[in-house]
Amino acid sequence: MRLRNKPMIGSKSGHFTDYLYRSRTDRWIMAALLIIMSLFWIVPILAAVDRALVFNGWRNFQDVIFGDIGGITIWRTYWNSFVIAFMHAGLVVGVSSLAGYGFAKFDFRGKEVMYYVTLVFLAVPATSILVPLFYITRELGLRDTFLGVALPEAALTLPFGVLLMRNFAETIPNAFIEAASIDRASHFRIYKDVFLPMSRPALLSLGTLSVMWSLQDFLFPSLLFTEREKTTAAQAVLRFKEYLGATPDDIGRYNASLVLLAVPALVVVIWGLRFITRGLAAGGIKE
Repeated sequence: MRLRNKPMIGSKSGHFTDYLYRSRTDRWIMAALLIIMSLFWIVPILAAVDRALVFNGWRNFQDVIFGDIGGITIWRTYWNSFVIAFMHAGLVVGVSSLAGYGFAKFDFRGKEVMYYVTLVFLAVPATSILVPLFYITRELGLRDTFLGVALPEAALTLPFGVLLMRNFAETIPNAFIEAASIDRASHFRIYKDVFLPMSRPALLSLGTLSVMWSLQDFLFPSLLFTEREKTTAAQAVLRFKEYLGATPDDIGRYNASLVLLAVPALVVVIWGLRFITRGLAAGGIKE
């Protein structure tokens, strides 16, 4: 009879088998947890779609897509939201990349103090600046303008952007900067031709997060917009409620509008998830 050789306790093969077993078990547990967590997200979405189909079915979606609600089309809300989001992202990415490069690669007096003071503003809530923000934007003539909303959004996102970009900049070897300096490249040339190309993962991550956060912003557009034509997708959730909901047909159209208004943010998250993961992971290791 042929006996099967069993690995001895403490041997390398025994440890490897135990590792594979634990690893397979961990994978099953992780898969089960992910499935359970996904159900918490999928069930509300399916419930919203189901409520959007009451009474008139898919016609509710057609009415919202091809018609207007209270003089506002859903396409207009998409346009307004993305204009603000891209202005917000452009400001954050531009300023954060410059600040991250300066804090990581320059040595000057008070650098660490300035950096940590910047990080303190991560704890400033948006509600604490509403009153001064209202008066400042009014005095500057920025009310009812896209820039008036994009600027405060960018101001609140910048501390996170500076933190992300400095952490990533510190992973870039100084040898690249020194080699460019030896070739008599200016600081701006080094920033443009060396730092920015190497920082692409972090820049894409920061830009995607900025767009996503701006699309979800309800507070600043509600405070600074009085014109109906400037309504964003986040605002339209409340604006459409004023015109829909009185009749059964309106209830279906309102729920259809809620589903459609969530589409831009959902598309950005799905499209940008890989960039967010790469960008955050890229700055997490220092050599």
